[in-house]
Amino acid sequence: MAVPSMVGVLGGGRMGAGIAHAFCTAGATVVVVERDDDAASAAYDRVAAALAKSVERGTVTESLADLTGRLSVSTDYAAFSAAGLVVEAVPEDFGLKAAALVAVEEQLGSEAWLASNTSSLSVSGLAEKLERPERFCGLHFFNPVPASTLIEVVLGKQTSEELAEAAAAWARDLGKTPVVVNDAPGFASSRLGVAIALEAMRMVEEGVATAEDIDAAMVLGYKHPTGPLRTTDIVGLDVRLGIAEYLAQTLGPRFAPPQILRDKVARGELGRKTGTGFFDWK
Repeated sequence: MAVPSMVGVLGGGRMGAGIAHAFCTAGATVVVVERDDDAASAAYDRVAAALAKSVERGTVTESLADLTGRLSVSTDYAAFSAAGLVVEAVPEDFGLKAAALVAVEEQLGSEAWLASNTSSLSVSGLAEKLERPERFCGLHFFNPVPASTLIEVVLGKQTSEELAEAAAAWARDLGKTPVVVNDAPGFASSRLGVAIALEAMRMVEEGVATAEDIDAAMVLGYKHPTGPLRTTDIVGLDVRLGIAEYLAQTLGPRFAPPQILRDKVARGELGRKTGTGFFDWK
């Protein structure tokens, strides 16, 4: 199934803008909905800048004018009324996501699809809040979206087979590889990625090695493109802490966040977005 001709994205932050960019370059008309006019304007600029880079690099054949001509922003959920698919990309909080998804679903036609970009929360749990849970799944994009080649398609207990097949096809149309997983805490990617990162943090905490050398061991020895601590900085230490706390609650104490992570978040050392995390990004 081809990418729907009109796609909505709820939330225009780093991830939402990346998702909007991906669908726009795949030929869809895209509308991004944000909480207020300032946020909506910033979201538009963010997506437009990414589209401009794609044009400069020659990774798309269309002109920037053609691409941005299919992009719009709004502060009204009613802007999603004609969308064939809406992807929610608000912060990783169950209550916030559930409320947002319910509000979006109220605006959608009966044949539209709905997805969450959650990286760890229960897709089945979110689906319980919806009127049409069979038309809902997880589409876990990876940061940065334009450069990433993976989308994790997460199937809830009630996700239809039609949607499962369609979501995998959308990922391929976006130039990415779909990995299909059944709903479970942390899915596959976050569960494994966080497990490695938490152990790397404990090693720094215990003085086993520096962050630089731990990352080098994984990059050079295991061919990881980026080490677990640098990846944590890119994702955000606050995001990793939230996921670790959720996994500890659902899967047990092996995912308990180490004190070094809690301390860094408390000090505002959140990684690349604040300039300091396990590495200096200034």
